[in-house]
Amino acid sequence: MYVMTAPAVSQLLYLLDHAFDGTDWHSLLGNLRSVKPADWLWVPPDGQRSIRDIVRHVGGCKFMYHNHAFGDEQYTWEDPVIDGGEALATISSAIAWLREGQALLRQSIAALDDAELLRLRSAPSGAQKETRWLITIVIEHDLYHAGELNHIRALHQKDDL
Repeated sequence: MYVMTAPAVSQLLYLLDHAFDGTDWHSLLGNLRSVKPADWLWVPPDGQRSIRDIVRHVGGCKFMYHNHAFGDEQYTWEDPVIDGGEALATISSAIAWLREGQALLRQSIAALDDAELLRLRSAPSGAQKETRWLITIVIEHDLYHAGELNHIRALHQKDDL
């Protein structure tokens, strides 16, 4: 018989996975898969960011949050790993980069036991936050920006339903 020793961590992993690559309607990658190359660099009228810019932000945050919460806290927002660089040249290479950042986070979270969720860790801001708070931010961040990607894509493709 399998005994789950970290049910809270297991539930957070489920939510993390679902927000990143769950349903096409709500997940980050589900919405990114509907983006066409012509949508990638388009900025809405009076807008500030393209879909690529948003993906850069989301991916950079994955690496930054991982480094500060589980790593050596050496990354800054100007670090080339955070910027994404050539990984953002195409949608497919950007997805691979996002998957890399997600895998780092997932691996570190999966190694936790439930008691670790209350442990204070560093946020990119330098503040100390509970581990569960940091994980929740990453989940919410994917969902928030999934909607933003969908909206910009829908404006450009003129199929906002």
